[in-house]
Amino acid sequence: MKRKINRIFSASAVFVLLATVLTGCGYTTRSMLYGNYSTIYVAPFLNKVDITQESFSANKYRIYRPMLETDITKKVINRYLFDGNLKPAKEGSADLVLKGELVEYRKDPLSYTQDTENVTEYRINVYVNLSLWDAKENKLLWQENNFNGNYSYFTAENLNSASIKVPEATAVNNAIEDLARRIVERTVEQW
Repeated sequence: MKRKINRIFSASAVFVLLATVLTGCGYTTRSMLYGNYSTIYVAPFLNKVDITQESFSANKYRIYRPMLETDITKKVINRYLFDGNLKPAKEGSADLVLKGELVEYRKDPLSYTQDTENVTEYRINVYVNLSLWDAKENKLLWQENNFNGNYSYFTAENLNSASIKVPEATAVNNAIEDLARRIVERTVEQW
């Protein structure tokens, strides 16, 4: 009889433990969007980089890359498709509208050779201003200025580490992908 009670108790304990582990502590990968939002229109990003501004030491690494705003728009749309929480739609039929403008593109040096004449590592930074609108009520849901995506890369192989040389075009693409990932996370996760 004691054996039977012990088996039932053990089976119950295992069941409770398994149920606790499977239900977790409330974490979910589901979207935290409020309301009935299922589609989004990504307005073409505008280029607001001021290339006429006078150069000084704090902004000497400011530069402009043609068509960067178009690349950002495409990557953001593709990231929404990949994420799956919001489906990209045409402007008139979307629940949400994401508006953005490219405000800065920077290529900052991070490390130099021992003689400090050559840069061995750069960081690409892409800054945008964003706003998310409820299309049906024409209501601003959130706005972020100087939202950033970045990527660091080496220009020459460093013999002391496992770093690998990366072309600048690849680094720019990776920075835009980082920006797109962060934009989608900001939209759907609402931490």
